[in-house]
Amino acid sequence: MRQLFLSVQSIATLAALALAACGSPSPGASSVIAAGSDVGVAADTSATDVAAEVAVDPWALAPPEVCKPATLWDGKSAAWIDKTASAGLTAAQAVAIRQSTADLDGDYRPELFARSMAGMGGREVYTAGKRKLFLLKAKAGQSGGFAFDDITQASGILATRDSADGRQAHIVIYGDVDNDGDLDAFCGISVPSDPAKDLFPQDSSELMLNDGKGSFSLTPATVFSDKVLRRSLSSASFVDYDKDGNLDLWLGYTSWPGPNGDYPIQSQLLRGDGKGGFTNVTVVEGLKTKEWAKMVDVEDGSAHRHTWGTAACDINNDGLPDLLGVSYGRYFNSAWLNGKLGESGNRFDDVKDYTHLSRDDDDDWTTNWNAQCYCQDVPTAAECDKCGKPVVNCVQLKAAFKGNYRWNHASDRKPWRLGGNTGTVQCADLDRDGDLDMVFGTIVHPDVGTSSDPSRVAKNDGAAIPVFTHEKGKDNGLQHTFPAGQQGDVGDMSLAVLDFDNDGRLDIALASSDYPGTRAKLFQQTADGKYTEVTKISGLDFYHAASVSVADWDRDGDLDLAFGHSLARCGLSPTECLKSEELHVFENTAGNQGNWLQLALVGGAGSNKSAIGARISVTAGGVTQTHEIGGGYGHFGLQQDLVAHFGLGIGCTIDKVVVRWPDAANTVQTWTHVRANYLVRLTQGQSAADYPLAKK
Repeated sequence: MRQLFLSVQSIATLAALALAACGSPSPGASSVIAAGSDVGVAADTSATDVAAEVAVDPWALAPPEVCKPATLWDGKSAAWIDKTASAGLTAAQAVAIRQSTADLDGDYRPELFARSMAGMGGREVYTAGKRKLFLLKAKAGQSGGFAFDDITQASGILATRDSADGRQAHIVIYGDVDNDGDLDAFCGISVPSDPAKDLFPQDSSELMLNDGKGSFSLTPATVFSDKVLRRSLSSASFVDYDKDGNLDLWLGYTSWPGPNGDYPIQSQLLRGDGKGGFTNVTVVEGLKTKEWAKMVDVEDGSAHRHTWGTAACDINNDGLPDLLGVSYGRYFNSAWLNGKLGESGNRFDDVKDYTHLSRDDDDDWTTNWNAQCYCQDVPTAAECDKCGKPVVNCVQLKAAFKGNYRWNHASDRKPWRLGGNTGTVQCADLDRDGDLDMVFGTIVHPDVGTSSDPSRVAKNDGAAIPVFTHEKGKDNGLQHTFPAGQQGDVGDMSLAVLDFDNDGRLDIALASSDYPGTRAKLFQQTADGKYTEVTKISGLDFYHAASVSVADWDRDGDLDLAFGHSLARCGLSPTECLKSEELHVFENTAGNQGNWLQLALVGGAGSNKSAIGARISVTAGGVTQTHEIGGGYGHFGLQQDLVAHFGLGIGCTIDKVVVRWPDAANTVQTWTHVRANYLVRLTQGQSAADYPLAKK
């Protein structure tokens, strides 16, 4: 039999002719439709003599093989270099305590949008030293590495409808809303609740449409000026919840004044029309919660939440994206399962309690210092016989809180007050078992005791309605340590999951806010699934880290980091504070010793083109890693690069890459010939893997 080496285009043509001759495929049939790719439902190529005669070199269009000896990071040497000055950020006077990153101009170097907290409700000015918002274009550095140019004003991303000044944007997330092949931006604002202080009532959150080159324009009309939506946003996530191929928005809000103070308000779900327009579908899709009025509603978890962070991911692997919300005030988190499972007949049901995502399992209120002191003062109060002696000086504790303990004995013993002050949750397959686990970032104050949920991992059991097991930091190593005899405040409002050393195991970076002594933290996952803090050893030294972004800005095969710097509590620890809310970037110098793979997905017919919601599985060396493309998560709009990164460790042979596309049919496509150590573009419905950054 002759061996023919044909182009993929020729093979596709022959396959099409063969399919036409043989008729339509039977349902459920699966086979190779072109070199190295299985996709959804296809014809049986054994039925055609043409295909049987053709043997295609599956590597014909691939770049040369690259295989590293993979001397992985030794856990002792420096792994990071602070590149802030050489990257141009010092000269630009770039500041940040909130960040998101994505490739906005199609060059595969993600731009970085850095935002300061100051100026909420106002407008941006472009005067040097007074700037609060920076859209930074990534580029190659002069001596290697990476650098950034300030393109904020030129990009038009802060355009206003009255053509004056720059609009504020405290939340910025990205997705291809109009499915034209580039990433658009949702920019959320904070609004003064007092009308007298609302100096720019014409401004609202906006969807900014990208022209493909990183320049943005306003949509002709906006739904975000509606009084229900024009409130202070805390978080936002792009998601295609109904699998119609158009991106939707899941929005989290903080609070709004009521008759007796500030109260939580309704989270909102907006359905996208694929053109930049949105319709509010919160109620019709079953997501409505109740006013903070009746205690029965508050206590059973059906009331509004102080939502600090949103996320959207498929927690039960049924192909339908679920919606998550994490809450401030130690109230229950939410977990809205997609799929009409309950008696209500709604699309979404809140399964927070069944899944154990509402809070962790430590409800021991007796460890709260305030409770201990209260029970010492009022020993006959209900259940005070359960409290031991106070572990602190109660006179000093009361004085620290201006004459009152931080304790309400009637309510603070109940479950709705025994959760955490949670800012962020990120979905990730930490244990490589094919389902998505959760990493929570939470504020903890030492006086609250063990019942306050700390930052933690929650493992998914993989069930149809999953149950999550919360791991304690003392057992898995993901915990803060303090000098002997000291306890401190922890403010882990922001976090990122990444494989910084390319060993094939996911690590965790925490941005631990602005309490005295807090700093950026890096936890390396070890072979036993536990975590070891490697912050100082790896050379990552940054106090008062307020947020974190992750991307391979120099495209050298490992993930770099950016942190913002908070000045909020500098009066308590002035020596730890810089002069401004400086944005710092750290280049990874250790990760690319290992092998790696980066995948840029392009959705096809029926999917959103940015492939948000797609699930990727990469099998190499007998291990399968799973990753889902996210559309923004966490406190004030975190978003990492949409290019998925996989560390491969010492191996450089990839057995297969499987993508479940985010269309209504849950189309599955498999590639069996993909090179390691490249950025690879995979397009839905196309069989060939593309290597856009490989040297021609």
